[in-house]
Amino acid sequence: LLGSSDSSASASRLAKEKIEGCHICTSVTPGEPQVFLGKDKAFTFDYVFDIDSQQEQIYIQCIEKLIEGCFEGYNATVFAYGQTGAGKTYTMGTGFDVNIVEEEQGIISRAVKHLFKSIEEKKHIAIKNGLPPPDFKVNAQFLELYNEEVLDLFDTTRDIDAKNKKSSIRIHEDSTGGIYTVGVTTRTVNTESEMMQCLKLGALSRTTASTQMNVQSSRSHAIFTIHVCQTRVCPQIDADSATDNKIISESAQMNEFETLTAKFHFVDLAGSERLKRTGATGERAKEGISINCGLLALGNVISALGDKSKRATHVPYRDSKLTRLLQDSLGGNSQTIMIACVSPSDRDFMETLNTLKYANRARNIKNKVMINQDRASQQINALRSEITRLQVELMEYKTGKRIIDEEGVESINDMFHENAMLQTENNNLRVRIKAMQETVDALRSRITQLVSDQANHVLARAGEGNEEISNMIHSYIKEIEDLRAKLLESEAVNENLRKNLTRATARAPSKERFREVEKKRKEEEKKVGL
Repeated sequence: LLGSSDSSASASRLAKEKIEGCHICTSVTPGEPQVFLGKDKAFTFDYVFDIDSQQEQIYIQCIEKLIEGCFEGYNATVFAYGQTGAGKTYTMGTGFDVNIVEEEQGIISRAVKHLFKSIEEKKHIAIKNGLPPPDFKVNAQFLELYNEEVLDLFDTTRDIDAKNKKSSIRIHEDSTGGIYTVGVTTRTVNTESEMMQCLKLGALSRTTASTQMNVQSSRSHAIFTIHVCQTRVCPQIDADSATDNKIISESAQMNEFETLTAKFHFVDLAGSERLKRTGATGERAKEGISINCGLLALGNVISALGDKSKRATHVPYRDSKLTRLLQDSLGGNSQTIMIACVSPSDRDFMETLNTLKYANRARNIKNKVMINQDRASQQINALRSEITRLQVELMEYKTGKRIIDEEGVESINDMFHENAMLQTENNNLRVRIKAMQETVDALRSRITQLVSDQANHVLARAGEGNEEISNMIHSYIKEIEDLRAKLLESEAVNENLRKNLTRATARAPSKERFREVEKKRKEEEKKVGL
């Protein structure tokens, strides 16, 4: 979830607030994801961006990882919420201002660029590694929710003026709880430019109008959805999960394919508004009431999902088509980020407070995210895991780690545990021997030095001290000590060999006696048999 202090609806809007003498009532704690409203109202989110934050910064920190997740089969949703004129359309990037510069491009255009760039990179990496390149199919849908009717912005045959006409689009739920629509135009897209052209055509068909709070106010909720279907070679088994390299090499020789699907919702909500402030009448007033009803239903869903005491109760997804469309994004199978766009102006204090409270409740929602695989890929992965497990188990039987007793009960061989313990003890002893050897060498050098100093001291008393004689004595003593150490080592080895020989000699007669007894027993058995 994202708390965004984004006031960049338009430059003229900000200038108008300055002319009217509005003051800034929000502040961000430096280095902390915390925003203050007034002096005492503090809200903490996963991310907070101040007035001077750039669009790229918001995208990199919050959205970039969601696009990467789509390539692993995870659904994602980004939706912007806030009062009218707070900068939702600007942040999402569905405004399509002709004069917009690259630095001010919104989330959708950056995400589309990132998506197709990653597709090309993944194909290039696969070819470089000698693997078949993954196959991608990208589709797009663009829906508008206007006065509780779902409209298709890609449908060029519909009558734009007849907006209140009953829509033929239906919302359904599949067996896994996922939401899908029937009767919506789906466009297959192959390049970034095609995707942006589709988005532009749909955005131009979207309902906007002028109010006292915003020159070009969105009068509907817009949902731009990208579907990504990927067929790729199954990833190789991790070396840590297999005990034998042979298992990995056998699995790597077979190019098994899996199919992953993911959908990314970009939701640009219409702004919450008060009729008194917008000055809306007639059709605009009806639109504002419908917008607020949808946002109220969304707030009720967020409250039901975020409140621990209400989680066991009914979640009112069906109260609005907006919440029905976002059902798998809120409390379902999707990585979801909410962008709460707020105005820093003091005249919008209450609207900003309500938005921050709204986003704060949404932080408590826990989604259950799962990889979207087709059934064949799921079965293949399950079988691969089972084969790997059985191969590891077979290897354990071959190496003696596992055994089966006479009653058919499987168990771990005690000898295996004992061998592992002995190996650990052996390694510890090697370390100790190495340390003791270093100690012995140090002590030998010290003994050599002490004996040499003692001899030099005796020579000095006799008046025969000489540096050459001292060096010669030192070298002789060192050689004597080395020979003494080797002699002691040889004697210890010799003693050990003598003990082993004694044991072998003592064992030999007993073996001979055993053979004689066995021979006599067999002779007696033959006689009895005769």
